[in-house]
Amino acid sequence: MSNYSTTELKMSTVDEENESHFSGEDVRRNFLSHFHKELQLKGIIAFRDDGIKRSRSIWPEIQQAIWESKISIVILSRNYAGSSWCLNELLEIMECREVRGQTLMPVFYEVDPSDVRKQKGDFGKAFEKTCVGRTEEERQRWERALTNVANIFGQCSAKWDNEARMIEKIVADVLEMLNRTPSKDFDGLVGLEAHVGKLSSMLCLESNEVKMIGIWGPKGIGKTTIARALYNQLTSSNDDFQLNIFMDNIKGSYRKTKISGYGLKLHLQEIFLSQIFNHRNVKITHLGVAQERLRNQKALIVLDDVDELEQLNALADQTEWFGSGTRIIVTTEDKQLLKAHGINHVYEVGFPSKGEAFEIFCQYAFKKASAPEGYYDLAVEVAELSGNLPLGLSILGASLRGMTKEEWINALPRLRTSFNGKIEKLLGACYDELEEKDKALFLHIACLFNGEKVDNLKHLLAKSALDAEFGLKVLVDRSLIHIYDDGHIVMHCLLQQMGREIIREQCIDQPGKRKFLVDAKEITEVLADETGTETVLGISLDMSEIDEEVCVSEMAFGKMPNLQFLRLYNNFQDESFKLCLPHGLDCLPSKLRLLHWDSYPIKCIPSNFRPEFLVELSMRDSKLEKLWEGIQPLTSLKKMDLIASKMIKDIPNLSRATNLESLYLRFCKSLVNVPSSLESLNKLKVLDMSSCIRLNALPTNMNLESLSVLNMKGCFKLKSFPEISSQVKFLSVGETAIEEVPSSISLWPQLISLEMSGCKKLKIFPKLPASVEILDLSRTGIEVIPWWIENASQLLIMCMADCKNLRSISSSIYNLKHLEQVDLSGCELPPQFPCRGQSRAKSVNLRGKSRRTAEKGTHDIARISTKKSSDMDEKSLLLLTLRYNSAGINLCDLH
Repeated sequence: MSNYSTTELKMSTVDEENESHFSGEDVRRNFLSHFHKELQLKGIIAFRDDGIKRSRSIWPEIQQAIWESKISIVILSRNYAGSSWCLNELLEIMECREVRGQTLMPVFYEVDPSDVRKQKGDFGKAFEKTCVGRTEEERQRWERALTNVANIFGQCSAKWDNEARMIEKIVADVLEMLNRTPSKDFDGLVGLEAHVGKLSSMLCLESNEVKMIGIWGPKGIGKTTIARALYNQLTSSNDDFQLNIFMDNIKGSYRKTKISGYGLKLHLQEIFLSQIFNHRNVKITHLGVAQERLRNQKALIVLDDVDELEQLNALADQTEWFGSGTRIIVTTEDKQLLKAHGINHVYEVGFPSKGEAFEIFCQYAFKKASAPEGYYDLAVEVAELSGNLPLGLSILGASLRGMTKEEWINALPRLRTSFNGKIEKLLGACYDELEEKDKALFLHIACLFNGEKVDNLKHLLAKSALDAEFGLKVLVDRSLIHIYDDGHIVMHCLLQQMGREIIREQCIDQPGKRKFLVDAKEITEVLADETGTETVLGISLDMSEIDEEVCVSEMAFGKMPNLQFLRLYNNFQDESFKLCLPHGLDCLPSKLRLLHWDSYPIKCIPSNFRPEFLVELSMRDSKLEKLWEGIQPLTSLKKMDLIASKMIKDIPNLSRATNLESLYLRFCKSLVNVPSSLESLNKLKVLDMSSCIRLNALPTNMNLESLSVLNMKGCFKLKSFPEISSQVKFLSVGETAIEEVPSSISLWPQLISLEMSGCKKLKIFPKLPASVEILDLSRTGIEVIPWWIENASQLLIMCMADCKNLRSISSSIYNLKHLEQVDLSGCELPPQFPCRGQSRAKSVNLRGKSRRTAEKGTHDIARISTKKSSDMDEKSLLLLTLRYNSAGINLCDLH
């Protein structure tokens, strides 16, 4: 009698265990020796106790081997039941199977499974001999175990005419099952369980339809790891799949440069069929073979890192190729590829949270979830340098593992300015695969427009060689940028760093010969020394990065005729002037599309500047007194921003700015008049002249058909209500000298918000259109809230705080079904004003204290849940600035 068990199975880096149990000389000499040899050839290291006398002293060792095994193999022969030891081991194995879900593989060697099941024939005779002197309970337990093991599908020697082939089949099955058993490869990976859980739900495993899903995200985000973990989970816990395959790195591993088209598809399908059927070198003559071989098979298929549609067409062209219940998972960096193949169920792998990213980094740097004492701040900084990209976190963490604190500190400057080689190689491949125009757009965003709004970028690049509309879609689909719901473009910091490094390498020693300049020190040197060239297309300088005042040459831009984008900005508003022009500025390039210069230090723009291509002019907090003389060609201009240019007295003639959409003049405190040419700006959407304290009137005919937002709050000298378009949606004229509102405002069908707080001369409550949702009449002289308040049927918020003259409130206010917030704090209220039970408002603020008619309701109007509206984005910004302290509505920040 002998027992045989494997204590470990070495396959790749995975350690598994296997237990084989049998009895008798009838199997040892022939079957066992061949079986053992085949296992050894496959890398399974076996423990055998041939000839060892059975005793209770070795039982704990045998028991441990059984319970620590992933698979138990029971070899049942004619004399198997003649050993009580074997039968008791079988009881242990059956219990392990029931408790731990252990896989059991029976082998019926020269015995019929029915004889084992019913304990008859030679097998039954051996069993009867063993039962002599045993209790009935022992007998019944053995019988149940034998019956149960015989009911499990296994190999039967009677069905094989070649014992060697049977052994090969058994060993192949063992290896397959060991490969499918759960591994610990993914234990402890941060956030992995959540990804796998969401994907499992998307797969809808209970459905019999053939389903394809995509896993999409940028390189290094963890798509392959997630797919591998999902695959391992499904193959180890789901026996329904008849076939399974994880075909990894398709982009890099299965490409033959000399094969294309039909030949490449054949090549891919041959590899696919070889792997899924575990046969070497399958050869096919046409692409219909996969469909023929797989249409009745339920398969689990993972196609990893696909980058061409031809690959999907070759491997999974149609769901009809596969049997019911098949699941196909495709990982890719290209979302458009999934769409083109008709894969509509796409899982986007997002970046980990800041906390998760820090934990990932610490696992690679310190082999634990947190940083040791003294390393926390260093670890936080390095983790942030990786931009929360899992690949970057793992590479940077591993590169610093084992270093002292001093070595970390010494490594930081290098990490701040340059790539780790592995990361650079990986991300560089993403860029290299782009078409030339898309590469150019990528570099524009990396150097100038990361964080820009999509519409702004499209305007700035209109009529250029770049197709921004199509190019942005390509970059999004390749996961090289992300566009948020609010329209902002965001490029990952590592990709941005890579793009800037590509530009730097154009001319390392002479920055003036590069396309884009973004380094503060290099830019100031170029501007001071006049070393720019015709190569320069864009400059982006954060002036808060300049330590000392820099004197810019009057001819700084003279050698940069192709400069299109000039952005000189201050990240901190309290920064003093850092760029000075001691000799003025003689010229600006005529090809400029963007002129953004915060704190512009001189009185005017160069007289020879022709803004024919200018799309955006932004010169906040400037020393400008005027822009230019005469009428300029401004047909490309979309936005003009002169906020806080306190010295500017006049706005030039804008009659040719026929495409101007936004004009910001807030805090232009010297501005007395605005040109009558404003009357012709029919595309103007936003006009902000708030806090222009010297401005006393608008042009007489401001019936601009596109005007949506007008802000004149704080124009103290404004006495008459502006004559403007009835299509305005947001109007703020608070803190003015306006005495009355024309009754025609009740016919303005688009008006959503009217803000007149601080208009102390206003005594009559305005007649409002039904569309109004936000009304602020705080600190006005209004005496009565009249019956016509009910006409404002959509009113949500009414602020009338500190209306000291308010004496009467019409009961019509009860009819406002949508009213949610009323602020009457600081008012001398009539006793009949409704509080609980009568008013429909969810929050009523009286004398500074809130009486609520519902649990909802806060002092912060921003938390109000408004009804659906096509202008919800604009309204939400208004609500964020509307407070119970009647601070007003800041309309100028809408765009």
